[in-house]
Amino acid sequence: MMSILTEVSVGEFLDKLCILEIKADRIKEPVKLDHVLQELSVLQQIWGRSPYAALDLLVEVQGLRHVNEQLWEIEDRIRGLESKGEFGSEFIYLARAVYITNDRRAAIKRRINTLAGSSLTEEKSYKDYEHNKFR
Repeated sequence: MMSILTEVSVGEFLDKLCILEIKADRIKEPVKLDHVLQELSVLQQIWGRSPYAALDLLVEVQGLRHVNEQLWEIEDRIRGLESKGEFGSEFIYLARAVYITNDRRAAIKRRINTLAGSSLTEEKSYKDYEHNKFR
């Protein structure tokens, strides 16, 4: 089996690790879980050899994991509503929660990149919605 090696920002790498940890906790199907654990093991080894592993990023990584867990829950709920054809106020609320929570996730990744002095930084470019009172 082949893989692709690529450079990513520190925030993006840690985001991937957090997501794989969540999948490892939540996925029960054996074949899928094996794939997740294999990828998680590879990335944990890479992280362990990285000079960034010595940085104190615990608070940021915990925040990243928390926001990714929230996204998992939001996605589960919105998919459940969609499967029942329920597109009312809860569906709209959750649809909005996806991008608002993803914006929080991007902010945490940006903070990690800044703290780590990452040479790569992910950029987002979306229309501002801050004037709405959703939060």
